[in-house]
Amino acid sequence: MRENIIHKATEMFLNLGFKSITMDDLANEMGISKKTIYSHFKNKTELVEESTMAMCDFITSGIDDIVELKKNPIEELYEIKRFVMVHLKDEKSSPLYQLQKYYPKIHSGLKEKQYNSMHGCVLENVRRGMEMGIYRDNLNVEFVSRIYFTGVMSIKDNNLFPTEIFSKVELLDYYLEYHLRGIVTPEGRKILNSIINSNKE
Repeated sequence: MRENIIHKATEMFLNLGFKSITMDDLANEMGISKKTIYSHFKNKTELVEESTMAMCDFITSGIDDIVELKKNPIEELYEIKRFVMVHLKDEKSSPLYQLQKYYPKIHSGLKEKQYNSMHGCVLENVRRGMEMGIYRDNLNVEFVSRIYFTGVMSIKDNNLFPTEIFSKVELLDYYLEYHLRGIVTPEGRKILNSIINSNKE
């Protein structure tokens, strides 16, 4: 039951926002009593934290699976972007913005967890791209991986990039192209242009 509650809560939080959903809403949606939920979670904050971390673990595991395929590093980043978009698809509720505003401690823990998993993934991606000659050979790998993470976090900031101006899909596309154009070689640029052109079709 605990897993079912986390699963349904995560779905509702992502679609409608962390602030909007009450324990009553969740109980009604699941057809169970609020008492049942409270027998597994002492309060909403604990449920928000469990749901957030479970989603983070799921996304991290999916990204790890993509990395295991050892695709071309440019294709790999686009594959990861596609995967993340499928599972974090809603933008109207700005769930991350709500998490930051109403549950800052949980948001901070999530950011640290995301950094720890993403940092290694991007480091490896940049190293492989350099070895293959599709990323420039004079890159500071540590700098590139950290600036990439910083950018990904920044485009999720609703104050900087409000959803009324930018859709989440557009933002990720713009950012990924921006990141890659700064680090690719002429050979890498051909691959990048090919991916961008095929995505437009």
